[in-house]
Amino acid sequence: MAGVRKIPERRCIGCGERFPKAQLIRVVRSPEGEISLDRTGKKSGRGAYLCHSVECLKRARKSNRLAQNLECEIPALIYDKLEAEIAADV
Repeated sequence: MAGVRKIPERRCIGCGERFPKAQLIRVVRSPEGEISLDRTGKKSGRGAYLCHSVECLKRARKSNRLAQNLECEIPALIYDKLEAEIAADV
């Protein structure tokens, strides 16, 4: 049994499914209040996870889950920027 490592899982706030952490995109609110994509998973701040899908971002936006998880209001401009970055990744 020694040497078997547990793979960390996180839940997508769009679809609610669990995935290995490395397969998801982290959206982070920095201590200064700036919202951005965290490709490394190491930025400091409050984070939320999304699939590599624009649909999941749209679901999270419609249900206001991203704002609830990051504990701040998110302007439409930020959502548009995140959507463009996720679309560019796919």
